[in-house]
Order: sequence, then structure tokens, then C-alpha cells
Amino acid sequence: MSDKDTHERLLALLDSHDARYRVIEHEPEGRSEEVSRIRGNDPAQAMKALVLSVSGRGKGKRTIMAVIPGSQRLDMKALLSHVGAQKGRFAQPKEVADLTGCVMGAIPPFSFRKNLILVVDESFKAWNEVTFNAGRLDRSLMLCFADYEKIVEPEFGRFAISEN
Repeated sequence: MSDKDTHERLLALLDSHDARYRVIEHEPEGRSEEVSRIRGNDPAQAMKALVLSVSGRGKGKRTIMAVIPGSQRLDMKALLSHVGAQKGRFAQPKEVADLTGCVMGAIPPFSFRKNLILVVDESFKAWNEVTFNAGRLDRSLMLCFADYEKIVEPEFGRFAISEN
């Protein structure tokens, strides 16, 4: 699956659910703070998707997509506790590409695979709209959060902490 395929698949999914969104074309950028500046959104409403490999607590090895605000960083301890794991590491770029069809920085907060468990930081519930790179470094989406929640039915938790 290529970046273009992921982008097209994402738009088709949103359209099939009559989701309220708009596509934002911009210069290629994958860093949360920079792309938020380019898009003109609050970094806290930017959905940063991180792919991790976790294991332990009798549940074996699993792959997780943790979605946190672009203005924050992952609290690994809190995430491991939330998913019932002992150890975790960030996935390697090739693993990320194989699981998501995207390069790092372009991953939308959607899992198109059963073996990629999606968990979303509950802080996004405060926003009417969220934004994220849409499978490509040069395309973002601004999406109504209620539509995201309806389509994805995410598992929520609290596993993001301030950068400071």
C-alpha cells in the first residue's frame, strides 16, 4: 500500500460515512509543530499517530497506534499500563510503512489493519475539529471530531504529557 493508496482509502472511508472534512494541501511536512504552523491550527488539536510494539503481561507481542496531541509527547508508562503491557518501543520506519502504508509523519489516526490496535488520547474530546496528515506529507485533513469518533469508535485513554 502506498501513501497515495492510504490517502485515497481514507477519503473513501470518510465519504462513505458522510463525514464533515476538508482537505488542506501544503508543502510536504511531517513534524507536528511545523505542519500545525503551516495549516494554522492549534498543535493540541493535531492528531499525531505513533506506531509502537508492546509486549508482556501474558498478552504477547502487539502493535499499537497511539494517537496523541501534536503539542505533547507520549507517556510510555501510561500507555503500557493502558494496554496491559510491560515493555514498549517505537516501531522502526519499515515496520511503520508495512503496517500503515505511510512514511512516518504522514500516518492518519486510522487503523486499516486488525493487528494494529488503535488507542486515542481522550484530550481530543475537547475539540470540535481535529487535524492530521492524511497518508501523505503534503495533504492534511480537518475533520469534525464527532464524525471521527463515530467512524473509528476509538478506545480512549490518557497517555500524553506536555513537552515541557
